Amino acid sequence: MGRSRTRQAGAVPLETAPAPLELRPRIGLSLFWRTFFMLALLLVGSTVAWLQTFRALEYEPRAILAAQQIASLVNLSRAALLYSDSIARVSLIKTLADQESVRIVPREPGDQSEPIDQSTLDARITDELSRRLGPGTVIAGKVNGEPGLWVGFLIDRDAYWLLMDRSRVSPLGNRTWMIWLMMAAALSLAGAAVIARLINRPLKQLSFAASRVRGGDFEASHLDEKAVTSEIREVNIGFNRMAEQLAKIEQDRAVMLAGISHDLRTPLARLRLETEMSVADDEARRHMVADIAQLDAIIDKFLDYARPGQAELGPVLLADIVETCAYPFRDAEDIRIQVDVTPRLQVMADEVELARVLSNLLENARRYGKSVGTGVAYVELVARARDEWVLIKVRDHGRGVAPETLGNLTKPFFRGDAARTAATGAGLGLSIVDKTVQRMGGTFVLANSSTGGLAAHIKLRQVKAS
Repeated sequence: MGRSRTRQAGAVPLETAPAPLELRPRIGLSLFWRTFFMLALLLVGSTVAWLQTFRALEYEPRAILAAQQIASLVNLSRAALLYSDSIARVSLIKTLADQESVRIVPREPGDQSEPIDQSTLDARITDELSRRLGPGTVIAGKVNGEPGLWVGFLIDRDAYWLLMDRSRVSPLGNRTWMIWLMMAAALSLAGAAVIARLINRPLKQLSFAASRVRGGDFEASHLDEKAVTSEIREVNIGFNRMAEQLAKIEQDRAVMLAGISHDLRTPLARLRLETEMSVADDEARRHMVADIAQLDAIIDKFLDYARPGQAELGPVLLADIVETCAYPFRDAEDIRIQVDVTPRLQVMADEVELARVLSNLLENARRYGKSVGTGVAYVELVARARDEWVLIKVRDHGRGVAPETLGNLTKPFFRGDAARTAATGAGLGLSIVDKTVQRMGGTFVLANSSTGGLAAHIKLRQVKAS
């Protein structure tokens, strides 16, 4: 292996071809945020519509009530002034000013008055006052420069002004409405968050349990069967029963695989021993021993593919794994391996499983990636860190694979045409690689290299040295 590293001094660039390896998930919102935004939009929109409706419906009764109160005050003041003598009239005017904040002053011909602001509320009050107090009623917002609500009326041809506070008929200000709106919006958003969380929590638990079942951890996938919501309770019960059945099936499969390993390998070992001792023809004996060894290797492939459980992940020094996997091919005449791995690069993986993956890829390249004319497989094994990931590429310089068959290479028992002509396996090698990489939380993609040959791209989580 040291010899191959001296030839590998020139860094092999990691092609941009692993674009399929860098599949980025489409940016989107989780179910919680989708539900939250929909509920928040609905509640806030409803609140705004309710406030607008309330404001529109509030104007009419408020204007009528304010007009009634003002008209009643004017009529009472008029009657009191009309039926009181001059001394009592002065006391009455003083009492109204002190206790009711209502001033009654004579109305002079030279008084300069300004009309009241004609907002929706004020216009409605003006019309109602004119109707109740009769013709000759004057409504002003400022008289002789003094602001207020001025109502001009007559007492036996004598003109008077009645001045009262403008706030008696002022509608609620925009600031008040904005405070109410903000409070309603805050309560609506809080309610939307609570509702969205209540809706999303069982689904999130179900998603987590499904991921644990997919990883083979059936004990951690139990859901609450006493949930308050009947629909969620039924889903949880059904999921738990399904997980229990899958756990039983998994146990049965483990027992079956152990039986296959024992029951098949025992007669194979006996056959091999009898062949070595009984067959006199050396060539026939070699062929028979090779066939038995091939059957044993096929059984290994089946067991590897059907191996249950999760990989035990931990920091793994990639260069050491690559060195171990490339060592058996060091003296092989039909393969040359060129390695370019960033020193001290660590990945989150299972050491045994990762070694099996790389060994399978190198063996696959040795069998089916030989260069035309030389009969030797020139393989490049490159690893680079990119963001939070490590990209590993194993690329040969053979004929490559037809584009329409690339997607089928990781399917169990599928072999390309070149592989079928010299098939010595079960067609499970790349399927085992794909399944193992997924168990380690990575991705595995096959692609034809732009300069010829087949490239296998592995993406694993990087472990940064502390």
